[in-house]
Amino acid sequence: MKFEGTERYVATQDLQMAVNAAITLQRPLLIKGEPGTGKTLLAEEVASALGMPLLRWHVKSTTKAQQGLYEYDAVSRLRDSQLGDARVHDIGNYIRKGTLWQAFEAEQKCVLLIDEIDKADIEFPNDLLTELDKMEFDVYETGQRIQAVKRPVVIITSNNEKELPDAFLRRCFFHYIAFPDRDTLQKIVAVHYPDIEQHLVREALEIFFALREVPNLKKKPSTSELIDWLKLLLADRIDAKTLAEQDPSSAMPPLYGALLKNEQDVHMLQRLAFMARRGSR
Repeated sequence: MKFEGTERYVATQDLQMAVNAAITLQRPLLIKGEPGTGKTLLAEEVASALGMPLLRWHVKSTTKAQQGLYEYDAVSRLRDSQLGDARVHDIGNYIRKGTLWQAFEAEQKCVLLIDEIDKADIEFPNDLLTELDKMEFDVYETGQRIQAVKRPVVIITSNNEKELPDAFLRRCFFHYIAFPDRDTLQKIVAVHYPDIEQHLVREALEIFFALREVPNLKKKPSTSELIDWLKLLLADRIDAKTLAEQDPSSAMPPLYGALLKNEQDVHMLQRLAFMARRGSR
């Protein structure tokens, strides 16, 4: 069981090693990196490459760890008891299985994605220590002990919005997806647009990397934004010659809204372009 990337996902040697090491160690793989570098997509492609189903748990600021295990709907049970419903005699009718429970009881080994774990409360990772380590938990209302039939491949993503507890980190295999270099980006572009004209890619990458090097940008454009930008360039028939005539230091790139995602960065770049034009007179 080895992950070597897929036709749709360009995985570096280091990333392949991290995925396979986590599988061998049977530990969760904690993936960090800039937004837009393919952390969530990695779980989808690992599942596809290994022929496993994928279960997703998208974490929000209001998400509690208990929700991943199960939820007991006491309100519905109380209402049914008042209505004389016979279902109230089986408390299991009011237990809603969470994503971890579904992964644990799956007969086929699966990939479990816990996406953006850093969005939740700081206690969220600590509340899952035993469940992810021992792959079991108790349902207190019914007295059941749920144990993993086949230990899932767990992939956890984080955008580094907050620090994760040391006890949690100790139980994970960690990998940081560094921003791709130019050669890797060209391979990623080729996956999405196999017939794209290479001169256009080169000119687009010149502008893209020039933008990323602008100091004090609040959000640097990411890989996914480059892919979106190229799609728009192709749709609007903007060719390599048009891009080559753009001076990154004195003009806004065409369709810059695909690359810059907040007004502060747009205004800063507009001021820099204005100052550069005045200085060239």
